[in-house]
Amino acid sequence: MEPLKLLVVFAHPDDESMGMGGTLAKYSAEGVETHLVCASRGERGWFGPEEQNPGLSGVSHIRTREMENAARELGITGLHFLGYIDGEVDQANHAEAVGRISAHVRRIKPQVVVTFPPDGNYGHPDHIAIGQFTSAALVCAADSNYRDAENLPTHRVSKLYYMVDAESFINLIAPFMGDMSFQVDDQIRGEVPWKDWMVTTRIEMAEYCHTAWRAIQCHQSQLPTLGALTEMPEDAAASVLAMQGTFYRVFSLVNGGRQIEKDLFAGLR
Repeated sequence: MEPLKLLVVFAHPDDESMGMGGTLAKYSAEGVETHLVCASRGERGWFGPEEQNPGLSGVSHIRTREMENAARELGITGLHFLGYIDGEVDQANHAEAVGRISAHVRRIKPQVVVTFPPDGNYGHPDHIAIGQFTSAALVCAADSNYRDAENLPTHRVSKLYYMVDAESFINLIAPFMGDMSFQVDDQIRGEVPWKDWMVTTRIEMAEYCHTAWRAIQCHQSQLPTLGALTEMPEDAAASVLAMQGTFYRVFSLVNGGRQIEKDLFAGLR
């Protein structure tokens, strides 16, 4: 049996902790090798006084350190950055981005990959782009005719998932978050929850949500984005995080059906 490996591909530092920290902590604790590929270092994520903004390089340094601390908290085996700038991931050269992710897939050889859904959870252009790049990279990684920069051998992923926000979870946190909409060009975008019947996979990871909350606390510079949730006692916050762990199974080479999965590695163990 090959060791179980999980690769998650996101856009910014904090996506992993705020989005699926409990799930990552659970699998790491169970001995699954967990890897994170992050498109940017969150260079534009500054929420302090503007006169104190240290600029792209300074924010990058802060958020990289936060990301490293959170990864240790979650037990992540490998942390990898693609080197794109926060807010410009959707403008990256498509072939280059796909090639970089494909190389990580071939090197790590995960059975399971998780990324953002087509709507990016709430319309963030960087989220949408990294989800598209990742989907294309999985095709390329399995193609013997595709050559990455390192000329690595092919690898075919067994399962791809989208990390999705279920309606029940969004209804719970919405009163604490305030207005979750934002402007992109001439559009107003925001959270579009997935109906509960659309969720294919629910991970039971409540016992790991204190770990997830500590990982979120590592991202100190980003806590203002959580609104009143940051003021919750840890036990209450962990209870909220326990309602995450919802995924959509995009494809699987090893299982199927409409029965709700309780394991991203269902069909592989």
